[in-house]
Amino acid sequence: MNFTPTELGASIIFAIAVLHTFCTSYFETLAKKSSRHSGLWHLLGEVEIVFGFWAAILIIFMWLANDLETAKEFAAKRNFTEPLFVFSIMVVAGSKPILHFATQLLHKMGSGLQIVLRTKQASTLYFLTLSVTPLLGSLITEPAAMTLAAFLLRDLVYRHKCSTPLMFGTLGVLFVNISIGGTLTNFAAPPVLMVASTWGWDTIFMFQNFGFEACVAIFINALIVTLLFHKQLVEPEIKKAVTRIPIDITAIHLLFLGGIVGFAHDPVIFMWLLLFFIGFTTAYPKHQNPLILREALLVGFFLAGLVVLGALQGWWLQPILQNMSPTAVFYGSLVLTAITDNAALTYLGSLVQGTSPEFKLALVGGAVAGGGLTVIANAPNPAGIAILRSHFPNATVSAGLLLLSAIPPTIVAILALRLL
Repeated sequence: MNFTPTELGASIIFAIAVLHTFCTSYFETLAKKSSRHSGLWHLLGEVEIVFGFWAAILIIFMWLANDLETAKEFAAKRNFTEPLFVFSIMVVAGSKPILHFATQLLHKMGSGLQIVLRTKQASTLYFLTLSVTPLLGSLITEPAAMTLAAFLLRDLVYRHKCSTPLMFGTLGVLFVNISIGGTLTNFAAPPVLMVASTWGWDTIFMFQNFGFEACVAIFINALIVTLLFHKQLVEPEIKKAVTRIPIDITAIHLLFLGGIVGFAHDPVIFMWLLLFFIGFTTAYPKHQNPLILREALLVGFFLAGLVVLGALQGWWLQPILQNMSPTAVFYGSLVLTAITDNAALTYLGSLVQGTSPEFKLALVGGAVAGGGLTVIANAPNPAGIAILRSHFPNATVSAGLLLLSAIPPTIVAILALRLL
């Protein structure tokens, strides 16, 4: 492997950042014990801050190791379209009319399913949220599906006092199902988006090669976790006075959502649409809740840091992928995606020349199958963490427990993608 001192230093900083994500609970504990520096420890305990913080360390390192112009040029050449898109789609998808529309849709589906299966409402809504919403990610993109599912699960599960297995079991299935749920089209999942144009993959190709397998894995995961925890689910409260949102307000919100998805590759346009959307919500405050700007900004900061840190990891990732068989590529990318963003991984794989169709399918299959193992494995995961984290003990999501809870649904995804 050939590498420069800057690349080696960037990889060491990246490794420290990955280790940091597993230590956020330790910093939260320090924040409680040290009143003098509690602000600093709390900042370092925010998982969304980790990669943005270490990206800044990398820029400073490049400045000291080379010069300021080199560091500035490196930062200026990074493509921040994905962080900006995730920020925008989170704000819109998390608005009250969109969430109300999605909730009503699931409730209507749940009512029919409840009559057929004779189950309680909480179980059907839980199952549908973990099965139908991830599949919607193939239409409205994974970040939007994650935002919707996280808010729905927050009200259905996390706002009630629930056990640790239910907390992390739900989160593990959510992350895995969202990761594979965006593979029915060629534009919704970040790891697919990175290679679709280069390899000529269209939506028909994606559905033929991933659609059936993804659907099977998603429904099996949702069914298993529902059967395991259905006795712990609390029936949703019936609200006596429900504020009715006019259909035209909901329609306009859906148009904004569709516009941002449609122009996902054009940050100038979708950011303009976002600003226009914020103005519209200000004009009609009666039908709005506070927009999730803070959560969305934190997720955008996290992903932007990942873009900066991941840009200099190709010197060790690409040679590893080049020397693997398709089977080894599948399992290798599955493992590697736990320590690096799966979109960055598939992008680096797309740079390898002369690869076979089997290599390409294995690379993307492994990347999406492993997308739920860690917070950094898949771009939408930080969005889910940002929405649900406050309901976990000490407002911290244990990376170790997340990994353990994501392994069973990941195994189901592996079996579906490899055997079906």
